[in-house]
Amino acid sequence: MRKVPTQQRSRDMVERIVTAGREVLVSDGYDAFSTNRVADVADISPGSLYQYFPNKTAIIDVVIDRYMASMSEQVVAALGDRIAGPPEDLVRGVLDALVCALESDAALLHVAYEVLPLARNNPARAAVEQRVQQLATAYLAVRGLVPAPATAAWVMVLAIENLAVRWVIDRPPISREAFLDELVALVTGYLPLG
Repeated sequence: MRKVPTQQRSRDMVERIVTAGREVLVSDGYDAFSTNRVADVADISPGSLYQYFPNKTAIIDVVIDRYMASMSEQVVAALGDRIAGPPEDLVRGVLDALVCALESDAALLHVAYEVLPLARNNPARAAVEQRVQQLATAYLAVRGLVPAPATAAWVMVLAIENLAVRWVIDRPPISREAFLDELVALVTGYLPLG
């Protein structure tokens, strides 16, 4: 952002810009995304928008960063809530939280993973993956479940993330519960959790 809003009115304007940015990104796509269109949807002048955002890339970055951070928080919270419980409850709870987080804004997920150039979403996505991998590595190391916890966490997190993203975007003829069952079977088949 060009400047940090200090007054409530300014913070409200930034929120309107980011909300409008998300709406325009989803409805118009990346190629047609423009600051003028965002300003129009936010019902502000382009000059007001430029006080806070120097260009369309800055708006898109905030939209994607917030989306990825929200996903990360939901998955990390599910992991934290179940860390001391039975491994089966932990696995299903975290997987369910991931699918819920992805489903919460499937339209933006589609744009982030399939429409935006990789460079636009890669840093935010990498940060989410790294955070979840670190927690999974710590869990596996403390439990002594595998000889190389970091390797197992990397494989597991990336495999599950990619499968879950594809399920939400593609909507194959697999029910949500059946999909979660398959993910649980994948994780429990890969990791000796019992």
